Amino acid sequence: MTAFVLRALASALGLWAATRWIPGIHIDSAGTLILAGLLLGVVNAIVRPIVILLTLPLTVLTLGIFLLVVNTAMLALVAWILPGFHLTGGFWTAFQAALIVWVAGWLASWLIGPKGRIEVHIHRQ
Repeated sequence: MTAFVLRALASALGLWAATRWIPGIHIDSAGTLILAGLLLGVVNAIVRPIVILLTLPLTVLTLGIFLLVVNTAMLALVAWILPGFHLTGGFWTAFQAALIVWVAGWLASWLIGPKGRIEVHIHRQ
């Protein structure tokens, strides 16, 4: 549960960064931002695996690049469900935002680790 909350907060941080860098994305309040991060986590846990399974041939054909379109669709779904999360720029705006949220999630997963705790990586030579 801790890992889910930390990853949801990372998604919220990625969404916040997307609102700052990409025109066409607007989130009304900090509460909506946190809810968007949590809802994105739920959508990624429940809906995304089903969509990936249904689009598996296309994903294989494009060598995985179609997963970026799936991530964009999940972000657009959250914007459609959640009032206060406005995505007005179309596909490419959502695509750019999905890339930013993906990078934030990737960094968070690297820091959180598989056990759901924040880990410090020390490399000694």
